[in-house]
Amino acid sequence: MSQQTARRGGAVWALVITSVAGFMAALDNLVVTTALPSIRKDLGGGLHDLEWTVSAYTLTFAVLLMFGAALGDRFGRRRLFIAGLTVFTGASAAAAMAPGIDSLIAARAVQGAGAAVMMPLTLTLLTAAVPAAKRGMAYGIWGAVNGLAVASGPLVGGSLTEHISWQWIFWLNVPLGLALLPLARLRLAESHGTGAPLDIPGTLLASGGLFGIVYGLVRGPADGWTSSLVLTGLFAGGALLVGFVLYSTRAKNPMLPMRLFRSRAFAGINAASLLMFLGMFGSIFLLSQYMQGVLGYSPTEAGLRMLPWPGMPMLVAPIAGILADRVGGRPVVAAGLFLQALGLGYMAVVATADASYAAQLPALIVSGVGMALFFAPASHLVMSSVRPSEQGIASGANNALREVGGALGIAVMASIFAAQGGYETGQTFVDGMRPALVTGSAVVALAGVAALLTPTRRQAGRQQAPAEPAPVLAEASH
Repeated sequence: MSQQTARRGGAVWALVITSVAGFMAALDNLVVTTALPSIRKDLGGGLHDLEWTVSAYTLTFAVLLMFGAALGDRFGRRRLFIAGLTVFTGASAAAAMAPGIDSLIAARAVQGAGAAVMMPLTLTLLTAAVPAAKRGMAYGIWGAVNGLAVASGPLVGGSLTEHISWQWIFWLNVPLGLALLPLARLRLAESHGTGAPLDIPGTLLASGGLFGIVYGLVRGPADGWTSSLVLTGLFAGGALLVGFVLYSTRAKNPMLPMRLFRSRAFAGINAASLLMFLGMFGSIFLLSQYMQGVLGYSPTEAGLRMLPWPGMPMLVAPIAGILADRVGGRPVVAAGLFLQALGLGYMAVVATADASYAAQLPALIVSGVGMALFFAPASHLVMSSVRPSEQGIASGANNALREVGGALGIAVMASIFAAQGGYETGQTFVDGMRPALVTGSAVVALAGVAALLTPTRRQAGRQQAPAEPAPVLAEASH
């Protein structure tokens, strides 16, 4: 890096720019949930359309996340960060101006693609700008801002929907994006990775496979599980994912090296992460609609009442970190997952067409504490399950699998909801939501079992001993 380029960068500017960009991308995961009833009222559409307004974002975000990081490594991280931010900002404006539900879904998919390029590069750009001695603090601030986005998503979405309009959950990104673009151009230093070849076949196989499965799950309740399109989506999607796994075991520079999953620690914590997000996202998708459509809360009131769940990590995460340091990450993660499963199961029991908030609050708090105990120790378990040279690609894989879990969770639990209930009355909504929440509880409990099956740090260290990875693969992603 030249001296002039180095001077253009700055740790404070890099922290501000990457934190705000990360906030925008994380916020859009859940900001739309409390706006769903208003979107349905204005634009029409059925349950499957509402699923796609959330899943179109999480799915494209998930499958393009590692590809976006590789693009930045090859063509310049600042350049691709600016490109991703531009796409994300433009797609946000398109979503705000969408005349119908189909155009909104399309804009959300493009938003997810922009976020997939932008989000993984925030950490690499931040790492390049911050001295090694201060990176821990910088990562902590960056993580706290992203946690705040997840926690405030339902509340921000509800407040904007109620007091202005649902379109403003997308307009909010536009001035932020327009402000960040010149700052990124002037204040971030350019950097490159190894320039390893892009894994285009792997990206196409993974994207096509996940789209096929999610499409089949979303359309199944409406079209029938034996319809040709649904069966084609499920079987073709499954075949493409099998092809992705087979391809990735043989490819020279795969997007997701399958050899990482030979580590029981890496495979276990990633299985737990995918299952946890499957249960969590599907539950939030239904509960935000339940609070408005059945219990009659306004969007703002619904967002505030949901806050104990996604907001609890802001309070409990430091305690979770201390516990993990003392007793190890595995028992803390497992305890968090079992607590979240307990909270979802409790919510399924107390949910009625006229349930009081006091009856629901314990379930939200228990689920929130469980989520808090999961997040920080889980990230540490992912990083400690691989060699230092592989931590970048391990982090990208874990984030991608979490987003895949979220997309699948909405599809699976909405399918259960549609099979058992519907929107006709408050009681029919509850009839559909209860078995979906029970399923979510069981899935998160299964995630707890997967976490318990991960080896201890000492066992994982012995497991990592054989065979150093190929240098190109070790440096391929961040």
